[in-house]
Amino acid sequence: MILDEITRARRLRIDEQKARLPLAEIIARLKTKDNMGGHSNREAFAFERAIEGEELSFICEVKRASPSRGIISETFPYLDIARSYQEAGAAAISVLTEADFFHGSDHHLTEISRHVTIPVLRKDFIIDEYQIYETRMIGADALLLICALLDTDTLKTYLGICEGLGLSALVEAHSEEEIESAIRAGARIIGVNNRDLKTFEVDINHCISLRDRVPKGILYIAESGITDMNHIRLLRSMEIDAALVGEALMKCRDIKGQIARWRES
Repeated sequence: MILDEITRARRLRIDEQKARLPLAEIIARLKTKDNMGGHSNREAFAFERAIEGEELSFICEVKRASPSRGIISETFPYLDIARSYQEAGAAAISVLTEADFFHGSDHHLTEISRHVTIPVLRKDFIIDEYQIYETRMIGADALLLICALLDTDTLKTYLGICEGLGLSALVEAHSEEEIESAIRAGARIIGVNNRDLKTFEVDINHCISLRDRVPKGILYIAESGITDMNHIRLLRSMEIDAALVGEALMKCRDIKGQIARWRES
């Protein structure tokens, strides 16, 4: 199963990174505001404030590749893409940092967070608390926590670490059981992934069918498979707070125009 392969590869890279830069050193850097990205002035919980409100917000993704699509962008001008998102009115930017399957990089995120003022979400496969501290160090305002990888107790622990660091946490679920786990753990933001991480099949109606499982007061995000105006109108009709959009924008020749049309629809 692809998710197992990704987590195995991620574990190897985490172990290598720990050997190069121990957790104690990361914590020391954060305490002294001497982190490698120079992001000590990032505002706490900026991500969730950015997507609150009456209107549907857009979290636009910077992604070079994926297991299901292969290489999406050959040239990958990630800074230009991020700037275009901000100029078009995106509420936040999601950056893939997983290297082996998505061709992502921590460096991409650090550079993007230096060049935009809107919040930046680290999208990765978080399986070790080390990665949470690392996320703040590299300049992110938020990170993704995937219920399929974390039991409720671990999720609760990770959310507590995020709270202490001023990081927003987008907790991703794909089933009623995972939503319940996220709620029990104390998630303030829940995203339902329309893509099944076991099969990588996508169904846009999946986030619609689970909408009423997430109570008011918890921000609700639709993830994956959002490609056209009809999808945007559907999300609005269900009072979904934000849409996380990736491939549809990465393949688009007119990013600003597309986002503008979605925001005005």
